Order: sequence, then C-alpha cells, then structure tokens
Amino acid sequence: MPSGHVEAIVDGTVVAESDNYELVEGNVYFPPSSIKSEYFTKTDLHTHCPWKGDASYYTLKVGDKELENAAWYYPDTFDKANHIKDYVAFYKTKVNVTAV
Repeated sequence: MPSGHVEAIVDGTVVAESDNYELVEGNVYFPPSSIKSEYFTKTDLHTHCPWKGDASYYTLKVGDKELENAAWYYPDTFDKANHIKDYVAFYKTKVNVTAV
C-alpha cells in the first residue's frame, strides 16, 4: 500500500481524501471510508474487467456541477483484486486526484 496523503477534488471541493490508498494501473483507489458520501450517488452503469471483476459507478454532484459516472468501485472482486474491494477510483478527466 502506497503512503502519503491523496485527495480527489472537484471545483475546489475535496470529495475524498486518505493517507491509505491503493495504486492500480495508474489509478488511486480510495478506501470507502475516505469518500464524502454526500457528493456520491450510485448509478446503474456496470462494466467488466477480466482480472478485477464487475465495476459499479457513482455520479458526483458538487454544487451545481454533476459528473456522471465519474467514479467507480468493485463491490465483488476477483481474488487478484481483493485489495481494492469497495475502494473508489476516479476518472482523471473528471476529477483532480493529487498527492498533497
């Protein structure tokens, strides 16, 4: 597990932050306890990864800005991805994820 403080930011608002996270395929995966749930709404979108499992998605709403399917997580992972079960990652084109 990498160390250091990371934040996910939308228009200056921190929607997730943690000192403990996972880095997989260039994406920071935040523990579920680190997201600020008031900005997240589950969507009906699901995609499949052959080694991680089926991903579910969140839409983020910050103020008047809505980012559809901007974050994803794996509620049921395959064995090789158990370390990111329920962890949340963000599309870099929609959410600014930075190490602080």
